[in-house]
Amino acid sequence: MEAKREDGRSATQMRPLSCTRSILNRAHGSASFSQGETKILAAVYGPKAGTKKNENPEKACIEVIWKPKSGQIGKVEKEYEMILKRTLQNICILNVHPNTTTSIIIQVVNDDGSLLPCAINAACSALVDAGIPLKYLAVAISCCLSEDEYCVLDPNKLEERNMKALVYLVFRNSILSVLDEESVEVGESIENGIITSVTHGVMSVNNYFQCLEQGRAAIKPLSDFLRKKLRSKVQNDVSVAG
Repeated sequence: MEAKREDGRSATQMRPLSCTRSILNRAHGSASFSQGETKILAAVYGPKAGTKKNENPEKACIEVIWKPKSGQIGKVEKEYEMILKRTLQNICILNVHPNTTTSIIIQVVNDDGSLLPCAINAACSALVDAGIPLKYLAVAISCCLSEDEYCVLDPNKLEERNMKALVYLVFRNSILSVLDEESVEVGESIENGIITSVTHGVMSVNNYFQCLEQGRAAIKPLSDFLRKKLRSKVQNDVSVAG
């Protein structure tokens, strides 16, 4: 028996996606990303000379600044900044521009659930728009576990509030990877490799793997959507240059 959702979606169905790049003139790269009514605006500034305190000057520094829709930044937003920074450090090639800092500004426009995955997808799109060298493109998704232990994909705000547990998953997309074969961990497919996994609430190991498989199943449609958006921008740039 499949979980019933108030918005009519099936358990494995994502909300409509939207992505627009190069929307801010003064930023080096920018993107707006929406999943249903959740919308994030990401802007990239840099690379700029110099690194932040306690950062390795032999590598590029990634700085993430989270701006909520209203009010001051709190503990949750600080956690989002940390997760985003670690995720982006993993996908960026940090030795291309050593002793520089690239700042990613995340502006929450509207939050209707799955906010962090939406922000990660927006940040990756903005990094590509800015021409920041990446090892691979990351795609992020969230799954929540109901009290009846049904796993549902891309929960909205109401579903998150009624959840038993929630997991954020970030996968790497093999299509845009520049890694060589020796860089791939033994026994792990690059296409299904997990970059980031964050859980909230209590779930069993079996429930976690259920969410993991459901998240993996969403990689292809999400990746196809992002590649289409990124490819169309590249083609447009080539046409203008020609």
